Amino acid sequence: MPKPTLISVNAGRPAELDTGRRTLRSAIVKQPLAGPVRLRSTGLDGDEQADRENHGGPYKAAYAYAREDQAWWAGELGREVPPALFGETLTTDGLDVNGAEIGERWRVGTAEVTVSGPRVPCNKLAARVGDPLFVRRFTLAGRPGAYLTVVTEGDVRAGDAIEVLERPGHGVSVATWFTIALLERDRLGELEPARPWFNPELVAYLDYLQGSSGR
Repeated sequence: MPKPTLISVNAGRPAELDTGRRTLRSAIVKQPLAGPVRLRSTGLDGDEQADRENHGGPYKAAYAYAREDQAWWAGELGREVPPALFGETLTTDGLDVNGAEIGERWRVGTAEVTVSGPRVPCNKLAARVGDPLFVRRFTLAGRPGAYLTVVTEGDVRAGDAIEVLERPGHGVSVATWFTIALLERDRLGELEPARPWFNPELVAYLDYLQGSSGR
């Protein structure tokens, strides 16, 4: 396995996005940036969110997606999948992003981050990819990528090494959370060992799921 590396740093600004049913404002269309970019607790410099209720914030300051998963999607979609197609701000190589445990800590460039949870797909992702059924396809694939919380602000750029500094050891990865929460809710109890590492949004969502399932 190659050493984990950051291969693209991506940012976008809100613009009109045609979902096929209506036009929305979204910043999911992002472009790679050259040179060092500051990664702050509020997000990447130059990157914005049109829907601040569901995107951005301290637990979604950055979004990492792996080149390996993009290569898999290229085969599924029958076309090239370039960095940032899925709206990620950090495109990685040589790192099992979906296998990262919630609460896992990374050093990226001079910044330090923790893995805060999986990305949940929406119609904006489907519009970006150009497939109205992509939300379901993305969900069934179990390759969500990881949202990140910034612990220490720093500079990131393409070519920077990514180092896994600490792994909690509870075994609940972002892919595990994603699959159980969206598809296999009879397994909600398997998420409990990782509860101390969940951010407040994940705790609230887990409590909601357990309440709605009668647990």
